[in-house]
Amino acid sequence: MQAARTRRPTQADVARIANVSQAVVSYVLNGEPSRSVATETRRRVLAAVEELGYVPDRTARNLRQRRTFTIAGVIPDITNPFYPAFERGVQDVADSHGYDLVTYNTDGMREKELRAVRSVREGRLDGVVLTTFHLGLDEVLPLVQDGVTVVVNGEPGFDPVVAGLDQVRIDNVAAAESIVNFLLDRGHTRIGMIAGVEGTHPREGRVQGYTRALANHHIPIDPIMVRSAEFSVAGGYAAADDLLRLSPRPTAVFAANDLMAMGALMRLREANLRVPQDIAVAGFDDIPAACLVHPALTTVAQHPEQLGRRAAEMIVERLGGAHRADARCDVLQYDLIVREST
Repeated sequence: MQAARTRRPTQADVARIANVSQAVVSYVLNGEPSRSVATETRRRVLAAVEELGYVPDRTARNLRQRRTFTIAGVIPDITNPFYPAFERGVQDVADSHGYDLVTYNTDGMREKELRAVRSVREGRLDGVVLTTFHLGLDEVLPLVQDGVTVVVNGEPGFDPVVAGLDQVRIDNVAAAESIVNFLLDRGHTRIGMIAGVEGTHPREGRVQGYTRALANHHIPIDPIMVRSAEFSVAGGYAAADDLLRLSPRPTAVFAANDLMAMGALMRLREANLRVPQDIAVAGFDDIPAACLVHPALTTVAQHPEQLGRRAAEMIVERLGGAHRADARCDVLQYDLIVREST
């Protein structure tokens, strides 16, 4: 025999138990900053919520306020530890302001990036932190036209600030230049680069930093020393194999992310080459495994959680009306992390 369905507690029930008005219950549950509720009153409301097992009807709230209280994070590769850490930063801020987070993994593919943008528009989400490899401004602007608050992470093929969009990033060119300068200062003049997928924005900035460092040291740029690869361990392994076939081979390798650097370490180990005695290896990102591989990896720390937090804060500031001025570009700090691989 099916159990009788009990009536779901309402906001009016909470107000009756707490001996307050429904408006006060709403102020407490929605965390409205413009309303001051006494500590004891707030305690009674929350105790009544707990006693009744009350769950707010978010659909009704969303309809009243014409908002979904949901933001999206669009990332290229959820298997790359950099991006879960970035999304963790986004979620921490979203949680603290009463927003849900929906994550779209695009595999760095243009059609999946377009599909994610379409889904955000169809769901009428309030905001999106957008990390895209392939989309142009014409494909991003419809989000803004639909009223979605957009923050761009990284450096796409257009200038977000000129387009009126907030942006958070590090200086990829300067960061790559700093780690190549470090290798040059160690006496390496034949430095190979595992650059990533051609045409993607992370690759282009880091290649620019690599070439600028060499040029500043009056070292000719040899295109054969720059190898394209998937941003993965397998990609780094294959590109390192190509570099080892050169004669003379590089004395150091700079990979545009840590996963590719780890793939290079695997290939060098198979070739019975000692790191760093025979060949030095440096990466980019400082994912958690960078200090666990052997030898531990010299790399650039981007601090993904901080980037994610700042991106989400920019969205919340826009949605809450705390920032109504021109678009912003927040360039966050990076750090060169020197370990045993160099």
